[in-house]
Amino acid sequence: MSAANERISDVVSKNDVVLFMKGTPLFPQCGFSSRAVAILDHCKVAYESVDVLQDMEIRQGIKAYSDWPTIPQLYVKGEFVGGSDIMMEMFEAGELQELMAEKQVAPASE
Repeated sequence: MSAANERISDVVSKNDVVLFMKGTPLFPQCGFSSRAVAILDHCKVAYESVDVLQDMEIRQGIKAYSDWPTIPQLYVKGEFVGGSDIMMEMFEAGELQELMAEKQVAPASE
């Protein structure tokens, strides 16, 4: 396993919800990442974010790790969920909120 894969696996396994994104939740660097942050904030769940723009190994490695070509990418309890379009579809259908409840994801601290 590559060093990038180990680092990705480590952060995914240690956090209930992880968003690999461009930028940070306070300063998203693309519209898709901004939408993903807004969705997670609306779900009121605690999540870890990883700025792929800060590390090219992670930026390329996450695409191979998930076998998904685009960023952002959402992981819940170690499982890949999808990108911002899938997040939006699931959120609008209430499925993302159900997934968070089923997986007993911690609520965001106020």
